[in-house]
Amino acid sequence: MRRGRRSGCFTIVAVHSTARGPSLGGCRLRHYDDARAAVRDALRLSQAMTLKSAVANLPLGGGKGVIMAPAPELAGMPAWRDDALRDFGDTVEQLAGSYVTAEDVGTSSRDMETIASATPHVTGLPRRLGGSGDPSPWTALGVVTAIGVCCERVFGTPSLEGRTIAISGLGNVGGRVATACAEAGATLLVTDVDARKRSLADSLGASWIEPGEAIAAAVDVFAPCALGGLLDHDSALRLGAPIVAGAANNQLAGDDVAALLAARGVLWAPDFVVNAGGIINISVELEDGGYDPRRAGQLVRGIGDTLARIFDDAARRDVPPLDAALALARARLAEASG
Repeated sequence: MRRGRRSGCFTIVAVHSTARGPSLGGCRLRHYDDARAAVRDALRLSQAMTLKSAVANLPLGGGKGVIMAPAPELAGMPAWRDDALRDFGDTVEQLAGSYVTAEDVGTSSRDMETIASATPHVTGLPRRLGGSGDPSPWTALGVVTAIGVCCERVFGTPSLEGRTIAISGLGNVGGRVATACAEAGATLLVTDVDARKRSLADSLGASWIEPGEAIAAAVDVFAPCALGGLLDHDSALRLGAPIVAGAANNQLAGDDVAALLAARGVLWAPDFVVNAGGIINISVELEDGGYDPRRAGQLVRGIGDTLARIFDDAARRDVPPLDAALALARARLAEASG
């Protein structure tokens, strides 16, 4: 944790594991009321990235970066933003390659280019610079693939034709998930805290609902694609869908919520499996021979096979899918450790 010499803001990097390779995780730029909350965010998300990389069988560990904006409006001021990004690059450079950054909430591939002026340990650069660009389409592809696997388990077919899906969060990923599901023939109920996203709902022929209504909607699939922590003991009991599969990180307020969902007969697809498409895509940048989008697509679609394996393991052991996913991740970490 450092205070940037240019911007004066705090920049944080959490490295959770390098057992399988350098820790890779996005840089989150947002305002926090309390520095302790920013540190907790970095620590919690870095652990999730370790699990995500291990379950996806990538030669990477888990890390996370945070840039604390002292005030929300500063993030939109170009001069301050550039200074903050370069300060974050200095922090990354001090770790000498044990952490590799990428874009996340509040940052973009263009921001990665700015960070790269201070450190070479950056992925997700624009395509014109040899990177893979915006990872959102790949994350969305993985989410839609996972939704199909879940539908096959619950309804006997992976087709989304005629399914009803509630999507909470229409950002870079959620918007693409909504578009793909609509194109596949699903009926959509969508929401976002930003009412301007209603125009996307209109263009897709989706029904707009209030944010608080999404989790209780009587639909086939609930896809949380905003920030995490949405599923706790209270909301899990109000859940109106038999399937939960979405892009949001850390969807469960606590691991014990996974058992509650399973007891209710809800199939929850572990978030760190479902939303791994972005990091899988970025991992292709680090392969010999450079970035190949065709290989990236093939690997991202492999999320479906991984999720099916986890569901099979969970059924055989009579445990929630979270337990099976964690067991797979820990086994792969143990193999790498010795």
